[in-house]
Amino acid sequence: MTGDFSMNADLHCHSTVSDGWLEPEAVVRRAAANGVELLALTDHDELGGLDEAARVAGELGLRFVNGVEISVSFAGETIHIVGLGFDHRHPALIEGLKQVRSGRDARARRISEALEKAGIRDALGGARQFARNPDLVSRAHFARFLVASGVMPDVKTVFEHYLVRGKPGFVEHEWASLEEAVGWIREAGGIAVIAHPARYRLSTAALEELFDRFVAAGGEAVEVVSGAHSEDEMRRFASIARRRNLLASRASDFHGESESPVDLGRCNPLPSDLTPVWSRLG
Repeated sequence: MTGDFSMNADLHCHSTVSDGWLEPEAVVRRAAANGVELLALTDHDELGGLDEAARVAGELGLRFVNGVEISVSFAGETIHIVGLGFDHRHPALIEGLKQVRSGRDARARRISEALEKAGIRDALGGARQFARNPDLVSRAHFARFLVASGVMPDVKTVFEHYLVRGKPGFVEHEWASLEEAVGWIREAGGIAVIAHPARYRLSTAALEELFDRFVAAGGEAVEVVSGAHSEDEMRRFASIARRRNLLASRASDFHGESESPVDLGRCNPLPSDLTPVWSRLG
């Protein structure tokens, strides 16, 4: 795989297997139509869409690598670690993700109970109407239900008023550890990437600790370019990638046309002096 920094690579997006709006096949077809040259489907804690996505990508002549986005607990925040280029049939990864998903149903019930206290009835039933995968009801599905119910105008506003720390629908949850997530990806032959680092509400010291532990565990890359990153944030994490000798990833984090600020393949190019993560993907 070429190391060309200008390649139109999109290495983080979602389908209906987790909290995206499009089926895996539709994600791949949209990416191809947008000129994406290298794609990874990275559903939350799930591998179920990879075979279909790889099949369609092959039919379209689009280069495809396996991906996943693993939920991690760190310093009171939920951190996301993307895995790229792994064997999606590796037992350690499959079992690890199964453990992570096993806690999602309990969390969904607790979110629903918290929203009930805030006057929103049967939020879990409503959220399930938006979840194509019954094993993965996420905060995004609750947010979509609240938008459809007229409680808030859009998903972003729902999160700000109900689903983040300190708000009525937020509940604590313990996900995988950072070391576990990176370990599962590495055991399966993949590369671990810190996803959209600007999104985490971490102090400078905590962010440095996150990168320290990530690198010590064998993590190798960071999303410098993300649909969630401003120009200043892109420059900040480009600097961190240089200082820590990390590979750089590029990603839209596309969920759907109505919810994502950046479409598949439409985010900024990587700075030319960084080593793209796809230089290590076969």
